[in-house]
Amino acid sequence: MADIKVTVDNIQVTVPEGTTLLEAARVAGIEVPTLCYLKDINEIGACRMCVCEVEGARALVAACVYPCFDGMVAHTSSPKLNDYRKKTLQLILSDHNQDCLGCVRSETCELQALCKRYGVDDTEFYAGAKNSFEFDASSPSIFRDNNKCVLCRRCVGACINSQGIGVIGANERGFDTNISCAFEMPLAETSCVNCGQCIVACPTGALQERDYTAEVKAAIADPDKFVVVQPAPSVRVGLGECFGLPIGTIVENQMVTALRMLGFDRVFDTNFSADLTIMEEAHEFLHRVQNGGKLPMITSCSPGWVKFCEHYYPDMTENMSTCKSPQQMFGGILKTYYAEKNNIPVEKIVSVSIMPCTAKKFECGRDDQSASGYADVDYALTTRELGRMINEAGIDFVNLPQTEYDSPLGEYTGAGVIFGATGGVMEAALRTAVEKLTGETLENVEFHEVRGTEGIKEATYNVAGMDVNICVASGLANARKVLDMVKAGEKSYHFIEIMACPGGCVNGGGQPIVPANVRNFNDVRAIRAASLYEMDANKPLRKSHENPVIIQLYDEYLGEPNSEKAHHILHTSYVKRVVHKDF
Repeated sequence: MADIKVTVDNIQVTVPEGTTLLEAARVAGIEVPTLCYLKDINEIGACRMCVCEVEGARALVAACVYPCFDGMVAHTSSPKLNDYRKKTLQLILSDHNQDCLGCVRSETCELQALCKRYGVDDTEFYAGAKNSFEFDASSPSIFRDNNKCVLCRRCVGACINSQGIGVIGANERGFDTNISCAFEMPLAETSCVNCGQCIVACPTGALQERDYTAEVKAAIADPDKFVVVQPAPSVRVGLGECFGLPIGTIVENQMVTALRMLGFDRVFDTNFSADLTIMEEAHEFLHRVQNGGKLPMITSCSPGWVKFCEHYYPDMTENMSTCKSPQQMFGGILKTYYAEKNNIPVEKIVSVSIMPCTAKKFECGRDDQSASGYADVDYALTTRELGRMINEAGIDFVNLPQTEYDSPLGEYTGAGVIFGATGGVMEAALRTAVEKLTGETLENVEFHEVRGTEGIKEATYNVAGMDVNICVASGLANARKVLDMVKAGEKSYHFIEIMACPGGCVNGGGQPIVPANVRNFNDVRAIRAASLYEMDANKPLRKSHENPVIIQLYDEYLGEPNSEKAHHILHTSYVKRVVHKDF
């Protein structure tokens, strides 16, 4: 592709042919304002915030979709443009709930930031007609308030383009236009998989996670409760962003300190049960391969993916591993093994998880997730919810001392921590499966073919004389492609890892909000994932089956992987769900 020369605000830059004016401006060091644009997700030029002047053009052009041409001269800022953008913002505000102080997105709201940038400090059009929408609180994971919606359609783009689902879209027309489900169905009654990608795409507070912090704080305050918390791998490379730290900063041990200060009785780690998941999943895979079981086997760690499969590919639920997710395995072990060993009545235990994922809230209430007779996990909070709890408690997070997890369920290997990145579960499983198949020590534990943020990755490994074909997919639109190829006989895999969110859990729907002007030009997924791989590389033990506490757990309690007792506590079942007619 040929290069072209473009002049933006008197700065000449050289860019590849096909570059948009928005991208060329970025190369010139200029940030053109956007509201509806998300790269590769929502490129529709609808909000008109990014309009610029191009010499020779008859009208203002939307920079996010306007292709540059050789010799083009463009202007991104002028009194005319600034007045235009200010009027656009005033019109948006005229039909917008302006309860900014009480909004969960205050200070991370892109509409608020743009109003500040353009000096919108009045309500010129606020006296006009307004829409009024009821809240949709039907979902256990996602709360929707259309009174704060700006009709940017970024959530729609995320649901359709990233996830290939499309349970939300534009209803009505003109002034009555609103983003909702087909036939005005409540979100919980649709084929929504609770992934939360709509939330992290939303520029305002129109979409947010269902908040359970009040219930968790009440449990901590109850002297009759024993409250245990487990943070997921991705939380430790995302939480710092809630406090102004750079994307991907590792804050593991400050996080442990903060959780103790919040009053949790024990601070353990989901990485421990990630190691446990590998023990069960790797042995399940080996059993299927050696005994003619259902192949390809597909991972079951991502509850968004699990629900997607149940809705859209119910005939492939038998392909999914029966292993519970690490979140649920931890809760199962906590309320059986740990409760028995420490003589704690199970009814007094409150099991809390901190997750990068909103679908985990739905997973807590699934059937067949109560090994002890009580729910394995009582409350799943997002990284954002934890950030708000820390802020509310007045904790100076950035300057906290570093402390270690409690023992024994805080021990983990490098294999456990990489679960947060797409390909991480596959790599961790291979580290154990290869050693079990060959009976030899695996010296090089890094499987680089499954790393990276590409939506679909494939590899073939020769293990003990057998070619093992594996595939890794992240983002449910990519999952569709893989499963359709498998069903059509175009691909033959032995083992598939699928994560609902593009890039894996590091990019989960419960992670800190990253504004579009950062997301559009930085691979946030890769930055956070790199921190997890750094933690893995620095661990003395990097294979799940080498975790001494995991070994002890099997010796003392479970017997062996996939034993009858292990199945009762650590495995689950699936349902074939109805598929609704969506947009």
